[in-house]
Amino acid sequence: MKTTIMMMAALFAGSVALAESKVGYVDMQKAVQATTSGKKAKTDLETEFNKRKKELDKKKADIEKMGQDLEKKKAVLSEEVLGKKQMELQEEMMKFQKVVGENQLEIQKKEKELTLPILEKMKKVIEKVAQDKQFTIVLERTEQNVLFAQKDADLTDDVIKAFESQK
Repeated sequence: MKTTIMMMAALFAGSVALAESKVGYVDMQKAVQATTSGKKAKTDLETEFNKRKKELDKKKADIEKMGQDLEKKKAVLSEEVLGKKQMELQEEMMKFQKVVGENQLEIQKKEKELTLPILEKMKKVIEKVAQDKQFTIVLERTEQNVLFAQKDADLTDDVIKAFESQK
């Protein structure tokens, strides 16, 4: 009997604590992209991406032209020369694929480099906003982890305003 009363008291205390908890969320992607720093990072990243894309498109066009030229000359080349040219074309294609992969990694690295300082500052701003509004927990809003929440639990706009005011 005494154990049952203690368990009920513990459950009651836990539910009271839960009732006093205030949970909010922030759409980090929206928050970062809405800030001046985030917009600048996005512009810088797009500039870098477009520059690299232009270079890669030129290399791709060169390889395609090389393949077309080989196809046109195929009938007049000896088997030995044709084989050599086909190997050269394969090597160029492999080099191109390697460069594409390296460029993707470099763009990802650049994105992380540009957004990391923003995210660090954003976390501090979220903490301050959450404390000011007396939230117990703040989650990151993604489709996977916040399926539904009341609009008043959304701290995103408040975080953006606080972030921008910290210039």
